[in-house]
Amino acid sequence: MSERRRPVDRSRRAALDVLTAVRAERAYANLVLPQVLRKHRLEGRDAALATELASGAIRMQGLYDPVIDACLTKPRLQDEVRDVLRLGTHQLLSMRVPDHAAISTSVDLVRASVGQGPAGLVNAVLRKVSRRPLAEWIAEVAPDRTRDLHGHLAVAHSHPRWVVELLAEALGGDDELEALLVADNAAPRVTLAARPGLADVAELEVAGGTRTTLSPYGVVLAGGDPAAVPAVAEGRAGVQDEGSQLVALAMADAPLLGRDERWLDLCAGPGGKAALLASLAAQRGARLVANERQPHRATLVASAMRAVPPEAVHVLAGDGTRPAWVPGTFDRVLVDAPCSGLGALRRRPESRWRRTPADVDVLVGLQQVLLDVALESVRPGGVVVYATCSPVVAETVDVVAAVLARRDDTHEVDRFQLWPHREGTDAMFAATLRRRPVG
Repeated sequence: MSERRRPVDRSRRAALDVLTAVRAERAYANLVLPQVLRKHRLEGRDAALATELASGAIRMQGLYDPVIDACLTKPRLQDEVRDVLRLGTHQLLSMRVPDHAAISTSVDLVRASVGQGPAGLVNAVLRKVSRRPLAEWIAEVAPDRTRDLHGHLAVAHSHPRWVVELLAEALGGDDELEALLVADNAAPRVTLAARPGLADVAELEVAGGTRTTLSPYGVVLAGGDPAAVPAVAEGRAGVQDEGSQLVALAMADAPLLGRDERWLDLCAGPGGKAALLASLAAQRGARLVANERQPHRATLVASAMRAVPPEAVHVLAGDGTRPAWVPGTFDRVLVDAPCSGLGALRRRPESRWRRTPADVDVLVGLQQVLLDVALESVRPGGVVVYATCSPVVAETVDVVAAVLARRDDTHEVDRFQLWPHREGTDAMFAATLRRRPVG
């Protein structure tokens, strides 16, 4: 068989399909990947290879693109060809794939996806890439570390510079910055939450999990498809980062004064926190209203609740900035506000390239409005937890401070900030606020 007719490796074909969907259709890698794996009938090691190729190439393009450009004689590339080169560069610089295999499979892939024309270019560029190890390429394409630390780290660890600067501000300096950027580029563990009263941790351990250290309901899977775990398939457990579980528990367990029967998740989609809260509410004789503005996401919330007793939850599709309930209705409120998502870069490889500083400015205004609504929705003596999956100061402590500054009926009682490089979770922020009792 001639080289031209060699079959294309299915894992690499699947990875390219993911890159194409993310680039051309603005798809989310974590959502499109399962569909692509099913399409190509990939399981086990083949599925794991496709996942690493796609996620790694998207995540690290801030480093790989300068490397690729340094190997070009002409500066412009077709988008489809650049996608193939990113996949090949990831194999050469960050995976244990032999050089000849990374290069030859990339040539086969570009022939099959684009045509014969760019095959020679892909071969030549990847051969140049293969002649240096990763550290040497970083030294060539990144700014000098001693003169421009943030610029160096932005290229070396493939984050936009503005993101690096906001993360440094959130950390309070540069001492832990590189450790955080490294953690952002590590594949996250698959963590499950056993929903109380519906499943327990022991059941998930039998399915191959290991208990987490921070959440009493968390289990880390060693591998495999979480949907194959019976409790997950039945909605009695769900995939949920341990940090997300801790946010839900902060709302459920915060001390309050008086009645404890009416709970609200103001921004409930896609439903992970709401499902954990609803199962806890059911055990305590409380009821959760899970509100989500977008109808299709409200449908996801309802699906996440399918195993929860129906009397313990009501899913509502409504705009959280214009609530359908009267003020002071609830005893506990969670406002997991829409945010930049810069604390969850491990699991959303494309998000760092889609967000802009202007997005943060717009989100801050919405976050303040939602926190005000949450505080109006809770009765005096009740509690509100404000949370984001972003550590950015403007979206976290500044939002809380701005809202508290114009209210004399509320005070902050607790807060926490989690980090991937410290706790191994997403960089979740949560602040617990209490409405002061009347009189």
